Amino acid sequence: PSEMAQLLFSDQSPALCYAAHTLLVGDKIYFKKKGDSYEPRSATQVEEIRHQLEVEKQREQHKQEFLAQVEKALAKEAVKWTESDRSRLEAIEKLVLQPEQTNRLAQDILELVGQGKTPEAAFELLVDLGWWTQHENLFLRRSSYPVNFAKKVVEVAQCCLDSPPCDPDVNRLDLTHLKVYTIDDESTKEIDDGLSVEYLGDGKPPRLWIHIADPTRLVFPGDELDLEARRRSTSLYLPTGMISMFPEELATGPMSLVQGKVCPALSFGIILGEEGTVQDYTIHPSLIKPTYRLTYDDVDEMLQLGIKAEPELEELATWAKRREEWRRSQGSISIQMPESNIKVKQDDEIVIELLDNSRSRQLVAEMMILAGEVAGSYGQENNIPLPFRGQPQPELPPEEELIQLPAGPVRSCALRRCMPRSEMGITPNRHAGLGLNTYTQVTSPIRRYTDLLAHFQIKAHLRGDSLPFSSEEMQDIIYSVTTSAYEATLVERQTNRYWGLEYLRRNANEIWQVLVLRWLREDDNLGLILLEDLGLELPHRFERAVSLGDRLEVQVSRADPHRDEIRFREMITQDTQPATG
Repeated sequence: PSEMAQLLFSDQSPALCYAAHTLLVGDKIYFKKKGDSYEPRSATQVEEIRHQLEVEKQREQHKQEFLAQVEKALAKEAVKWTESDRSRLEAIEKLVLQPEQTNRLAQDILELVGQGKTPEAAFELLVDLGWWTQHENLFLRRSSYPVNFAKKVVEVAQCCLDSPPCDPDVNRLDLTHLKVYTIDDESTKEIDDGLSVEYLGDGKPPRLWIHIADPTRLVFPGDELDLEARRRSTSLYLPTGMISMFPEELATGPMSLVQGKVCPALSFGIILGEEGTVQDYTIHPSLIKPTYRLTYDDVDEMLQLGIKAEPELEELATWAKRREEWRRSQGSISIQMPESNIKVKQDDEIVIELLDNSRSRQLVAEMMILAGEVAGSYGQENNIPLPFRGQPQPELPPEEELIQLPAGPVRSCALRRCMPRSEMGITPNRHAGLGLNTYTQVTSPIRRYTDLLAHFQIKAHLRGDSLPFSSEEMQDIIYSVTTSAYEATLVERQTNRYWGLEYLRRNANEIWQVLVLRWLREDDNLGLILLEDLGLELPHRFERAVSLGDRLEVQVSRADPHRDEIRFREMITQDTQPATG
């Protein structure tokens, strides 16, 4: 300080030495303390410190601006978040999505805005700010499934729309004279299959045509669209809407079998024997013109009324029934469990529709299985590596044990537990559940990548071209895609469960009839119940002795979809009260 006083004031009096000392203590840029004295920093060090202070100043300014934005958003005022704001909000997101990881930035932000540092508090803040919705899909956000398409993929899709590439299958079979039915749910946008009947006369059985959408007309192995579809592995069907495997403009437009338009297809023409066996088949890249777009309800009504103008529908239903009976004779295992379809409307209204196993659904299912058998046979006969699907033979309970279980969902539930997971590989393998010796899925190439993969291979072989994928490449792709598809299926299952619980939370005063399906932990009286009106299977701890197949009435006592919690209480009636003596 004395040297500094002399330098600054040309005087070393105590007062001026103290003044110099005060300056040195307060300085953060030019000098640093060394023992009992101070020494000057170099010009480089001074510049670095100035830069750090400027960065700190900007950081503090951004923080204050962010807090001001937060206050506006909490007051429900319109807010335009900056890039700096977004990085802070994304840090809060990570605290919700990955609570097991340390997230100091998010915790500091929550403390700044006066919130708790828990993932629950972070979630509520993001909702209050309008950054997330109250029903934000955390399962989807935690997954690797991309919600949006990259700019490059969108540009390629637009090019396909504006100027489609040359069709590699120039000699398509013209089947536009055939009446083609597409049968789907009313909400279906990706229409990837249609059915026809070709009468051959002279008492011969008809040729059944199964037409499958042909996205490989626009997509080529290894191109931008193919790789994006491979990454996604499947379209995602959620109660809140669909996220397509391909850009939606393509998937629901030129890739789909649109009523009244000439569409490219991969058509399977099949003649069945009286018992339902495949007698003859042919596979062609084709052109078709879908005649009718029908819903399952439409077809059920037409079959019930026996409309004479549409004998093809009755023909298809008859052959579908024969196929089902033939597969049963081959050892197929039919498991009929109630299924529900959960939809969330624009205003967040939840609709749960119970799907019945109607003739129309059986018809379509059997025709799709038939196409899969024929595709598998073609691959097997020609040594084509395809994504063959198989299922090991299950170890079923003895017949006398099954018969003791109530018929219907309880028995089906017991069978379902015995069924091993299906497997996929490049060589044919028996599918025990379907009762088929060879099977590969080909009927959903717009929304399932392994089906698209089969189309690439089969169509190349039909043209006489080299196969686009070797056995090794096919095996690697199948492994990658099935891993991604499993994750997508998990997101669908978790999201459906969330909205099922939310529906029950909103209808907590309703009384539901449930069926006791099976025990989860019988010692703890914990079982699985089926809400029969909704097709939902949920756990419940019983307060009294019950048996499998018993029907009870319950009411929701607690439902928290965010925590995945549901509790019921049984409605005790005179019949359910224990007898007293």
